Amino acid sequence: MKVRTIVFGLLGIGLVGLIAYRINKNSQGAGPQSQKSSQSPVKISGMVLKPRNFADQLSLSGSLEANEQVDVRSEVPGIVENIYFKEGAKVSQGQELFKVNDIELKAQLSKVQTAKKLAAENERRAKLLLEKQAISQEEYDIASADYQSSQAESELISAQLSKTSVRAPFSGTIGLRNISKGTYVTPTTVVAKLVNTEQLKLTFAIPEKYVSRMKINSTLTFTTSDTKRPYTAKIYAIEPEVDVTTRTLKMRAVVDNSGGDLYPGMFVNVNFPLEIVPDALMVPTEALIPIQNGKEIFVVREGKAKAVEVKTGSRTSKDVRVLSGLQPGDTILTYGIMALDNGTPVDVTLD
Repeated sequence: MKVRTIVFGLLGIGLVGLIAYRINKNSQGAGPQSQKSSQSPVKISGMVLKPRNFADQLSLSGSLEANEQVDVRSEVPGIVENIYFKEGAKVSQGQELFKVNDIELKAQLSKVQTAKKLAAENERRAKLLLEKQAISQEEYDIASADYQSSQAESELISAQLSKTSVRAPFSGTIGLRNISKGTYVTPTTVVAKLVNTEQLKLTFAIPEKYVSRMKINSTLTFTTSDTKRPYTAKIYAIEPEVDVTTRTLKMRAVVDNSGGDLYPGMFVNVNFPLEIVPDALMVPTEALIPIQNGKEIFVVREGKAKAVEVKTGSRTSKDVRVLSGLQPGDTILTYGIMALDNGTPVDVTLD
């Protein structure tokens, strides 16, 4: 009897302890929940999404090249006798740039012309003798060949003599000269650069997925690094194949540079219009949060922040186009979002 009483007493004590333990755990679990429910809303900035027109553009980098450019050289070696151009000046096609001394070539030409006259006379006499059958056909052929050889040599020296006067192959701007009067020049000596900058070539490459949108005579705009002024260009040539290494297609556009504001070699930012979207949803760049498989944006649902995964498209310097995940009229959170969690109460100030 005594043993049974002891057993029942121990069971009662254990039951009371278990009830007390459960009550204590429930009270501890309810504390944070009640604290969370009583959490004050976070003040944060936001905006209501409204559809708007968006000009979708392809942004690329390119470089300017001269329409025509050449290193001015002398085709014949010799001493520079005169220089007729000023550095940085405009020159016209056919204008004489400098003169190489031609005394030796003139002397050679005089010698050859004398030999040519003698050969011509010998050929005339041989022809008369051949008609009288006083000489053989072979002897006449030798005299005729001597005359023709002298004539060719005379023409060769005359051509070399004409090359001592170096002229501009096209109109343009002559650069800084690398010679002085009295310098000995050879065909490898670069005297100066001649560049035609009235028109420039803009060379750039586009990703292959946009190839079908590019057409000859399509117009594009570009800016330079030193100014935000937009310039226009027109595509005139497209490479016939895609570069298999970069998966891009190279093309060229022509730029009017009659004002002289642009220079060959400049780096430019090219903007090519793709399409006009009349109802695009644009969000500030800072509203996007990178996640493992994409991006997400916090929106307001019943006074609380909710993370929504979105798919994005083209972007500008400040905004990004959202393709899916949001609807017009949604209130998105823009500033101070990194400290938010799903379900955090928010007090939104609309921009």
